[in-house]
Amino acid sequence: MFGSTVLEVAIGLAFCYGTLALVVTTLQEALAAAFQLRAAMLQDAVKRMLNDPHFDGAARVLYAHPLVNPRAGALDPGARLSARLRRTPRPSYIEPANFAIALVDAIRGSQDSLEADIAAVPDPQLRRTLQTLYLQAGGDRQRFQAALAGWFDTAMERLSGVYKRRQLLISFLVSLLLTILFNIDSIHLFQTLWQHPAMAAHITAVPDGLDADVMAQLWVLPIGWQAFPPLFDADFALQASGWLVTASTALFGAPFWFDILQRAINLRSTGAKPAPINVEQAMAPTPAQDGVTVVVAPARP
Repeated sequence: MFGSTVLEVAIGLAFCYGTLALVVTTLQEALAAAFQLRAAMLQDAVKRMLNDPHFDGAARVLYAHPLVNPRAGALDPGARLSARLRRTPRPSYIEPANFAIALVDAIRGSQDSLEADIAAVPDPQLRRTLQTLYLQAGGDRQRFQAALAGWFDTAMERLSGVYKRRQLLISFLVSLLLTILFNIDSIHLFQTLWQHPAMAAHITAVPDGLDADVMAQLWVLPIGWQAFPPLFDADFALQASGWLVTASTALFGAPFWFDILQRAINLRSTGAKPAPINVEQAMAPTPAQDGVTVVVAPARP
């Protein structure tokens, strides 16, 4: 009974947390697409790299390059650059090799050599960076473009870390909002499932995605509001603690909880395994009874 209760509680909690994390991930991706969060962060990173905070110099010319923004090259070439950029969506990813080629094209001017073009770059910070990379490349154009690609790739690794931390914060806030909205109190959920483990008996498989059946199974669990607004007393403090616990579980992601759910379901369906049989001990002769030696064959598992 104890093992069965523990399994049912684990299944109920993992199913609830996994479904919540799946909803949070879906909403988070929708928000990122609607507000172009990846594209905005990428543009800010490029502006910092090229020291163009007002987006009116090298960064703007770079973003108008077809290798960086393919749709920008398909527009009317006679249109003003700022108007072209406003009418085209910003890219959410730039290939490092394409960044290097586009940047070299952006700094090319009327000079006779690439070294002279770099020396003519108006921004001193960008000029010094390009000159350093050009000297490390030994004046070779291909090696210089490879150095530019490596510089961009390093900046994107830092940007990826910043984006992940920001997304974790957004994930927690969205999860906390959903937790309060639907009153998913982990403490109350655990107590109820421990007292009534049969409430999680209907969960027999890991869901593939969000559908009506998944949501119907979720609402069988003890979540939701029975009285609103709540009373601000000692019980509310315990309830708020349960909300924080639930919101924190979304940071682990849906695959983590669904993996635990799958393991718990498999363990519940497996049942107790028979004890291993010692063949030598089972084949050993028993003490003689009335002068007869008895050999006991092992039972089949």
